[in-house]
Amino acid sequence: MRVNDGKKILGDKRRELIVEWLSTSYQPLTGGELAKRSNVSRQVIVQDISILKAKKHPIIATAQGYIYSKQNLPPKVNRIIACKHSPAETKDELFVLVDHGVTVQQVIVEHAIYGEITASLMLSTRLDVESFCQKVEHTQSSLLSELTDGVHLHVLEAEQESQLNAAIHVLNERGFILQD
Repeated sequence: MRVNDGKKILGDKRRELIVEWLSTSYQPLTGGELAKRSNVSRQVIVQDISILKAKKHPIIATAQGYIYSKQNLPPKVNRIIACKHSPAETKDELFVLVDHGVTVQQVIVEHAIYGEITASLMLSTRLDVESFCQKVEHTQSSLLSELTDGVHLHVLEAEQESQLNAAIHVLNERGFILQD
């Protein structure tokens, strides 16, 4: 979906379109996709996103791309859980959560030197989880939890408390919830 017949879209007009594209999309849009649509480099898009964030646009960068926070949606239930498992068990942990209708918003680790390190995940479906795991494997990246011997926190969100409770129950049964 290119606009302007291959011509570069300039400054304010490009940022206006980025907000429109992100706010009307039901899935994250990558920097590459936004660059293609506006006929500029991905780096220009990264700068545009920074400018838009500075102007208080609720844009969130995730592993799947950029999303525009929908502020007028009904409130959801949030919870933070402490987990511990091996890297090989990551996909199973994430599948349990998304299969219960839970969105994994963030992963957080407490690093001995850097303190709290947080990454936005925004995983809501099995497809999101598959994509995330494939990206980790393809780039040969380490999971944040590997810095802390598998210990990590997840910020979770769901429509209902019962979804969170059911997902956490299954995680606990599988030994993924960090116990006292």
